[in-house]
Amino acid sequence: MTIDATVMPVVTRAGEEHTDTADSGGAHRVSGVSVDHTPATKIWFGRVSNEPGFRSLPHHHGEAETGGYVLRGRARIYYGADYAQWVDMAAGDFVFVPPYMPHVEANMSTTEELVWLTARTPDNIVVNLEDVPDETLSGFRRA
Repeated sequence: MTIDATVMPVVTRAGEEHTDTADSGGAHRVSGVSVDHTPATKIWFGRVSNEPGFRSLPHHHGEAETGGYVLRGRARIYYGADYAQWVDMAAGDFVFVPPYMPHVEANMSTTEELVWLTARTPDNIVVNLEDVPDETLSGFRRA
């Protein structure tokens, strides 16, 4: 195996993340690794945050496979017909969201921020869908 000496790690320093990313309502994304500001070509890796009592718009991530890790807070992902199904997560939990799956990401706390680390291939694809009333999302409350 030959190693190209001109290739080197690229570090995105805290506070220098790429912030011009696709959002979905109350879910705000910043990227640490993406095609927008690193040599990456097949991965998006970043931080997603939801303020207390906020949620994303219904959306999906197109062809992208998405892996998430709850760094801090209590999360719920609504999915399925009328977003009537859900999975709950807490700090330390990982989640896989399949391509093209419509879902809503919610912060279930009205006092604490929810912070995720998210990896997606090939890029940060966000396709926002028609919004639904909060009342249709079982257990969700705004701050």
